[in-house]
Amino acid sequence: MSAEESFRPSAGARLIDAISVQSQVAYGNVGNTIAVQVLQACGLQVAAVPTVILGNTPHYPTMHGGALVQDWFEGILDDLVAREAATRADLVLAGYLGLPAQGLALARWLDRVRAANPALGFQIDPVIGDRDTGIYTDPALIPVWRDALAPRAEGLTPNHFELEQLVGHTLPTLDACAQAAASLLSEVTRWVVVTSAAPDDCPGDRLQVLLLTREGSERIEHPRVPHPVKGTGDLFSALIAGRRARGVTLAEAVRRACDDTVAVLRHGQEKGWQELALPQAIARRLAD
Repeated sequence: MSAEESFRPSAGARLIDAISVQSQVAYGNVGNTIAVQVLQACGLQVAAVPTVILGNTPHYPTMHGGALVQDWFEGILDDLVAREAATRADLVLAGYLGLPAQGLALARWLDRVRAANPALGFQIDPVIGDRDTGIYTDPALIPVWRDALAPRAEGLTPNHFELEQLVGHTLPTLDACAQAAASLLSEVTRWVVVTSAAPDDCPGDRLQVLLLTREGSERIEHPRVPHPVKGTGDLFSALIAGRRARGVTLAEAVRRACDDTVAVLRHGQEKGWQELALPQAIARRLAD
């Protein structure tokens, strides 16, 4: 018996539930560093694929690290296929990408995996930038998100600014956001959740989230928590993915993700933390 055969899993065995393809930092909780915690709190087995490895996010005075070497990135994805983990998983969650080539490779890999695992879900958080910072990833990633990854995704969680970049024009109102989100729907893409949607249409102490599906739309309003931590979009996307994997409806998962994100920010604000953290009380309720 070969070494490969001796480690082959039994037929039908679930090795992992979710594959999370995002950034990794040593200090802080953004990308996979927060998403894996959330998904595991939801009771999921997770394989984390890093796109970049950094000491911390770029808003600090120093930062070291960078994008994963392309051969390594593609090789890690291939390893998940070789171990039969990807072909038995339920979900791929993608966020921050370091290079356009990573996004194109991920799209090709996804097609290959779905040929063996057609039910594999794919959710993306198209990390491009934000209203207060502008574009902070490679602008060449925008067409990769728009043309290669979004059409393959079941659902997207862009913020308002990122939705504008995907559709190529400004969106001054909630109706404009809804029309833009609707343009991304297809036979494959069934929903779009826009965070911080149409901020000029919302009171200064509130934020609104737009949930749009082929069946209709829903506006969800929640308090604005003035806390300058990074990674709230990564947290929010993982909260939706984790709860949906546990059988929670999309609308309920979005509403609860709003509540949990507000609670996490308030907790960090009370503690005086400069980075996100997942409080035990919230982690416990994710398992409910």
